[in-house]
Amino acid sequence: MAQIEIIFNIKKFTKKDRDLITKAYDFAKNAHHGQLRKSGEPYFVHVFTTAKNLAELGANSNMIAAGFLHDTLEDTAVEEQELQKEFGPDITGMVLGITKLGKVKYTGIERNVENLRKFFVSIAEDMRVIVIKLADRLHNIETLEHLQPEKQKRIALETLEVFAPLADRLSMGRLKGRLEDAAFPYAYPKEYEEVKLLRETRKDSALPELLKVEKNIKKIFKEYSLSPIQIDYREKHLYSLWKKLQKYKMDIAHVYDIIAMRIMVKNIEECYLALGLIHGSYKPLPGRIKDYIALPKPNGYKSLHTTIITENGSIIEIQIRTIEMHDEAEYGLAAHFIYKENLSADNDQYSWIKELRDTQNNEGDIKNFFKNLKTDFFHDRVFAFTPKGEIVNLPEDGSVLDFAFGVHSEIGMHAEAGEVNGKYAKLDHKLRNGDVVKIITNKKINPTSKWLSYTKSSIARKHIERYIKQHSLLNRLLSFNQK
Repeated sequence: MAQIEIIFNIKKFTKKDRDLITKAYDFAKNAHHGQLRKSGEPYFVHVFTTAKNLAELGANSNMIAAGFLHDTLEDTAVEEQELQKEFGPDITGMVLGITKLGKVKYTGIERNVENLRKFFVSIAEDMRVIVIKLADRLHNIETLEHLQPEKQKRIALETLEVFAPLADRLSMGRLKGRLEDAAFPYAYPKEYEEVKLLRETRKDSALPELLKVEKNIKKIFKEYSLSPIQIDYREKHLYSLWKKLQKYKMDIAHVYDIIAMRIMVKNIEECYLALGLIHGSYKPLPGRIKDYIALPKPNGYKSLHTTIITENGSIIEIQIRTIEMHDEAEYGLAAHFIYKENLSADNDQYSWIKELRDTQNNEGDIKNFFKNLKTDFFHDRVFAFTPKGEIVNLPEDGSVLDFAFGVHSEIGMHAEAGEVNGKYAKLDHKLRNGDVVKIITNKKINPTSKWLSYTKSSIARKHIERYIKQHSLLNRLLSFNQK
């Protein structure tokens, strides 16, 4: 079978699509002729695998062609004008976007925040560029064995610090897991081996009970004429498991989703019906029922989660979703291209990229860039509500003061206290998912430097710091005039 047929067998393409992909394949193969990777294999293997990764993500023919061509401008004698002539402005624009991203070196990521800032400005211009970049990074991280140990660790750490969290924020769950699993053993080899052994031990004991529960659930569903499209299992990725174990001092007894059952149904109504039938037969674990359909995660993830207690006391997590929700969870941003949606950073779900770009472009001090990046965009989020039921999306451990600024800057600037679930709360009170918050304001109150210790969000900190700077300058000017 010809090499190009591997891509054509992944998904269906029209003749026009196949012709374009074949043209890009031939062009890239010729451009990279004679170039070798550190492994000794032809460099073309890398661009081919990047294009193949894109096809597996559901990318269209233009994106796959750009995947083949993504290194031509940077690493070959091909000029931009030639690429424009052969492939047109759309594909050339994506290749230029990839080329502009350059390399984000991990010599301490905080020392390279300017590269990261440029990175987010570039991807905000064309969302397809980040999908191609992630497909490119995936092959690089999966072939680290051919590099020197120091370089292996640098690339692994930058993958865990930047690229995997970005894939997660874009709801590209499958890609995030592959990036993390490939990077983990190089970044933290000792911890990798420890977690790998723990997972294998727990998985072997959990699987028989899971199969028993699946058989019973199918029987219950049949009685109520509910026909699930698919029931399968997902195994928790090792790096994700390690991060969760750190919260519980490496006690695996507190982790219930090492293997989780996934139930796919036809529509949202069947999601809730399935949940009700399961709870009618198994006792749910208190505090472990999560409705991400009514309240999606910031990255757009939708699903119902419940954790049940079986007859013999075992604890099992079950996730219920539609096929569309599953595609969104697995492919995220790329899933929109599967359904032929045109996306930009102006789209509500991905507006955080534009927000990050604009915030950082206006931020004079770049030292806080990476801190804000991790706090506002790569950490878990808290959803709190106004008394009218409007959602305010906050960073993990966000406070009443963060909430006030999240509602409106003017409310934040004059916040005195809050009421959380009907009870008085100070400005530094940390909020939890589902809290209903009312802000008490007082026009006589203004920000103080102490407020900075109450906040987690960069938006709140920016307004507070700006006020303090402006008014301390005013005080100095008044003092000078008095003299």
